[in-house]
Amino acid sequence: MKWLGPWRGMCFVLAIGSCLVANALPVGTASAQQSTPNILFVLADNIGYGDIGVYGGGELRGSPTPRIDQLAAEGLRLTQFLVEPSCTPSRAALMTGRYSIRSGLSLVAVAGTPFSLPDKEITMAEMLHDAGYATAIFGKWHLGAQVYSQPQNQGFDEFYGIPPGDTWDAFGMIRQGHQTKSIDVPLDKGPHIVEAKRGEPVKLVKPYTEEVRRGIDWELVDRGVDFMRRQKAAGKPFFLYLPISRTHFPNLPSKRFEGASRIGQFGDSLMEGDAIVGTILDALKDLGIEEDTIVVFASDNGPDGPGASRFGTDMPDMGTTGPYRGALGDVSEGAIRTAAVIRWPQRIKPRSSSAMFSIMDFFPTFAKLAGGKVPDDRPFDGIDQSDLLLGDNDSGHRQHLLTFVGSDLVAVRWKQFRAYFADVAPGRSGAGGAILMGGVGSSAAPMNGYPKVFNIESDPHEEHNIGEMYNWVLGPLLKTVEEYKASLARSPNPPAANMTRF
Repeated sequence: MKWLGPWRGMCFVLAIGSCLVANALPVGTASAQQSTPNILFVLADNIGYGDIGVYGGGELRGSPTPRIDQLAAEGLRLTQFLVEPSCTPSRAALMTGRYSIRSGLSLVAVAGTPFSLPDKEITMAEMLHDAGYATAIFGKWHLGAQVYSQPQNQGFDEFYGIPPGDTWDAFGMIRQGHQTKSIDVPLDKGPHIVEAKRGEPVKLVKPYTEEVRRGIDWELVDRGVDFMRRQKAAGKPFFLYLPISRTHFPNLPSKRFEGASRIGQFGDSLMEGDAIVGTILDALKDLGIEEDTIVVFASDNGPDGPGASRFGTDMPDMGTTGPYRGALGDVSEGAIRTAAVIRWPQRIKPRSSSAMFSIMDFFPTFAKLAGGKVPDDRPFDGIDQSDLLLGDNDSGHRQHLLTFVGSDLVAVRWKQFRAYFADVAPGRSGAGGAILMGGVGSSAAPMNGYPKVFNIESDPHEEHNIGEMYNWVLGPLLKTVEEYKASLARSPNPPAANMTRF
């Protein structure tokens, strides 16, 4: 049975540089200021650390992002926002506040496979709904197709988007089946846009075609604005989760943005994503709820990698990781470090922070700010970083992060040091031949029983293995692993995602 804890709002205000907690107010109690913040979370897809203007991309790269840049100027820009290597794992970590392997989702969910968010997981949406919030997701869920895993059964009042087990390129199966003469799926039997209300089965809305894919984000924005308008009228705080398609391959921009950038359809798509963010921000202002709303813009993982030319585009359909190595599906820094900005007018001081912040940390942070409850009956990996957001702590509370692929623990971060327990090659599986470069102490390779260690700050491209020279860092790195292993003794993981070992 799921945890039910109807907490009610706590008001957080800033006064003379400190965070004061007002008395709890029941939801719906009239007051001059909304008692709990609305939460608008825009999750981009496959945007790299170096794509957005304020992270060194934008106009410099031929695809300006003025609205996201402005959002960053008005809020907190995280320079060490850390995720998981690919979309399903990151989204599972976001929704549960736990490493994706704890819910058996440490690989990308693929339609037709059994991997699905377990019924027993408590999601961020459930936590916020129990705290009195209206909840909606418009876009991509990608946490499995099982009925118990679908968003309307995992805390959301409303869902509209692509099938819950699919990703943005699902429409290609019909054409690919025809091309290969392997399957012949009629349009009305292929992937569909779907919708559902809380506790109801999903309903088919229309076929998910290439044309629909080009314009889907604007449908999501329209529904998001309507949802916010309805909740304002009802006087109810809301959690709007908007996992948009930009910049997931194939990037296929809408007609309005074709040719908008100087770098092909990836740049066009990035600029369209920026316009999408701008439109939803304008709606907040028009509704008069800008100061009552926490806005997060983040990406789920690093960008698609080399060789990403698709659908006839004349330039690679891929982003950039900036100074870091790797891409979507890798386990190196470029796959797990990406962009994230958080704005809450009058509460979050505009600034940049190098504090480590995991995608898992949003769950407990929102719980603190919204008066919700973090589950205490299971290992919980997210860390409450509300005082970092509110300016009462500059360094944050996170010093370490583990990285998993399938059943394997492949890497760990401690402060600025990153250790690898296996040599891995690029790709969505995270497995393959060696790409880790040997520097001083290169003989300390994983096959000899020692991890490779890199100083991400001095060596962002991870070219110089310092494992032998800096062997003292192995103690705190491996302590993190031991703490995780101890949590498994109390609460074992379900079987890890696996599509290659039987």
